[in-house]
Amino acid sequence: MELTLSHWLYGLFTLLIIITMVFRKGVVLPTLLGTFIVAWVYNGSLISGFMGIFNANLVAAKELFNIFLIITFMVALLHSLKDLGADKRMIEPVQKVMVNSHVSFFVLIGVTYVISLFFWPTPAVPLICALLVPAAIRSGLPAMMAAVAVALAGQGMALSSDYVVQVAPGLSAKSAGVDITAVMDKALVLSLITGFLAIGLAYILNKKSFRSKFDPQNELEIRAMQGLKEGHKNQNKNMNRWSKIFAVIVPLSMLAVMIYMVSTKLGSGRMGGFEGGNGAAFIGGVAVVLLLLSTVAFGRHRALDYISDHITDGFVFAFKAMGPVIPIAGFFFLGSPDFAGDILSVSADTAPALLFDLVESTQDFLPQSAFLAAFSVLLIGIITGLDGSGFSGLPLTGALSASLANSHIDPATLAAIGQMGSIWTGGGTIIAWSSMIAIAGFCGISVMDLVRKNFIPVILGLILSTTVALFIF
Repeated sequence: MELTLSHWLYGLFTLLIIITMVFRKGVVLPTLLGTFIVAWVYNGSLISGFMGIFNANLVAAKELFNIFLIITFMVALLHSLKDLGADKRMIEPVQKVMVNSHVSFFVLIGVTYVISLFFWPTPAVPLICALLVPAAIRSGLPAMMAAVAVALAGQGMALSSDYVVQVAPGLSAKSAGVDITAVMDKALVLSLITGFLAIGLAYILNKKSFRSKFDPQNELEIRAMQGLKEGHKNQNKNMNRWSKIFAVIVPLSMLAVMIYMVSTKLGSGRMGGFEGGNGAAFIGGVAVVLLLLSTVAFGRHRALDYISDHITDGFVFAFKAMGPVIPIAGFFFLGSPDFAGDILSVSADTAPALLFDLVESTQDFLPQSAFLAAFSVLLIGIITGLDGSGFSGLPLTGALSASLANSHIDPATLAAIGQMGSIWTGGGTIIAWSSMIAIAGFCGISVMDLVRKNFIPVILGLILSTTVALFIF
């Protein structure tokens, strides 16, 4: 394969993007500029450059819009439950089992993991930190360890698999050109391995700091959090009744969805009727119906206005969280022959494989080693996560997975490994400028101290999960 100027320019901008991530700067500008220049040079026309930069973003938006929708509906549902006060009631039974600091640590992990699987950690963190963390601290759990539990379970273990909402595996699979089911199943296993080791190490290394529930330090730490709780709208007697009803209906509905999805998977040995994005569509549809019911329950005479507000808020959150991913994905889609044709306005038969060709050109100089490929993708995932966004690097790790795959390791496994590195790093466990700032702020602790607590357990967890992947996949 003879490399052209377009190949070298694409490789140069890819390297520039990685370096930009290392220095914790935004990568949207170099991805947009790179798309423009590569499209211009490839077609030899300035007009094609302008068209290419637009087409790349359009293709990425089309491919990823289902992700924006599921985020929108889940966040809108959470807002409607907050109106009713049902979000508080869903948590109240859990508070009663926090009998001591050790139990509270693992209760926080379990609740954070489950809620984050369905609602994502970012909107779930205020709820958990406002309602559960004070109860955990009162039982003797240090605020720092409460923050560690929330970060590792939510921003790490739940978000890195993203098994229910399927944003992360969708990005990885799309960029790697493989079926999403293969990536999400492997990502789930790797996330649990990483999480169990990281959480276990964090507990073992810090359990001496756990206090009794009678320690006066507990109340001092709770006072540090007092101004950080979010309020809810005033409720009348009807709201109180509906709040109780939806506090039961919503968890049961989500549990039923998960049980049904798992049962169809176990029954057929695969996802059955929920292959690809169908699982996310199923839970998204359930969320919409629950949103309709909860909005009508809150204010039937103004339900039309309320539901519009909630969906708008959901879209705003989705675009704030995922908006920068579109131009980044557009650039890396340009490196894939599956999308390059639409971006460069050429036929699919003549579409270039810029990134794949670059990686393939190095194959003769690199040993065909699954070990080397796996840890290379993990390292690249960690580097891409340094920008503080666990998702922006997934198009790159996915595309590289397709290129680095060989007879010893498949692209789905590599994509799952890259996903672990990117999200555990940038999702909010070992990067201080990530969404972990919110956790530290809610818990009233130093974000840098939280990073130090998480760093060794997370890195060792990633190394273990990558090593295990080499043997079991």
